[in-house]
Amino acid sequence: MTEIRFYHLTRKTLEQALPELLEKTLARGLKAVVMTGSAERAEALAQLLWTYNPNSFLPHGNAKDGNAEMQPVWLTPQDERPNGAEFLFLTDGAESGRLSEYNRVCDLFDGNNAEAVASARARWTSARKLGHALSYWQQTDKGWIDATPKE
Repeated sequence: MTEIRFYHLTRKTLEQALPELLEKTLARGLKAVVMTGSAERAEALAQLLWTYNPNSFLPHGNAKDGNAEMQPVWLTPQDERPNGAEFLFLTDGAESGRLSEYNRVCDLFDGNNAEAVASARARWTSARKLGHALSYWQQTDKGWIDATPKE
């Protein structure tokens, strides 16, 4: 089954955490899909990935850019995998029916929003029932720690 990591954002925003996680993904020679809550959000994140670091950028595209199969990072509100990505990043509470097509799914949610936390808990329960390997990651002063509850 797919490894699903839940990232509880409490110290950084999605806009700060996502580029760091995507950098690690691309450094490993892997591709990613970032599934968003809307086309506008996909476009906003696409713009962010060009400008978040003045010394570098993350190669990526979205429907506006086209050529999905050539993009190492594809940003979309659709439940699609046009670039053959190994990793899926879920944002804005997005849900995918294609979890098993990926090696890893990273579900990033705003820990300062009670509705987002409740929604993430529901996604955790659903993924566990489907038999996926789950882990829970918390932000600390020193970075991410695996805080997966012991069963």
